[in-house]
Amino acid sequence: MKVLLINGSPHQRGNTFIALNEMDKIFKEEGVETEIIHIGNKDIRGCIACGSCFKNGRCVFDDMVNEAAPKLEQADGMVVGTPVYYASANATLIAFLDRLFYSTHFDKTMKVGASVAVARRGGTSATFDELNKYFTISGMPVASSQYWNSVHGRGQGDAEQDLEGLQTMRTLARNMTFLMRSIELGKEKYGIPKKEEWVPTHFIR
Repeated sequence: MKVLLINGSPHQRGNTFIALNEMDKIFKEEGVETEIIHIGNKDIRGCIACGSCFKNGRCVFDDMVNEAAPKLEQADGMVVGTPVYYASANATLIAFLDRLFYSTHFDKTMKVGASVAVARRGGTSATFDELNKYFTISGMPVASSQYWNSVHGRGQGDAEQDLEGLQTMRTLARNMTFLMRSIELGKEKYGIPKKEEWVPTHFIR
């Protein structure tokens, strides 16, 4: 089992990292291979809808997106963590995810996804919903925990004091590990669900 964790915070060792690292400890205990990629302080531009990825199989902008793409393809699960800005994820992370999910055309069906939002006080549930959209449009089951996946803290290191939040992260990692293993067993016995040919229905005809 392998999990790719994305740290969307510009602070490489900030509160978002604390939340992801709490999960990472459990994954390691469970024998799950992990890699944390820090993208929050990188220069990542948004998608320009050029369509180049459909011809070349990779994004036209050769940055962290193309670097992360093969790692996601090989992973059984993906965790995306972000600080909360105006009830939304870090814009750099959103640009990264938009391009990563749009430019990668390998099948993501049954890779397990989980999102983590870190805030001083509010906006975590809106951010949590925002990030889960990437998984649910891609056929990726979403792992759950004992509460919505959020940790609280303002100053660097404050998240260490959110005992319930950290427990939520540990529970999330255990649940995610169980789900990935269950899916692996299901694939062996039943295969993946049958896919129909896509029927694109547009609102303008």
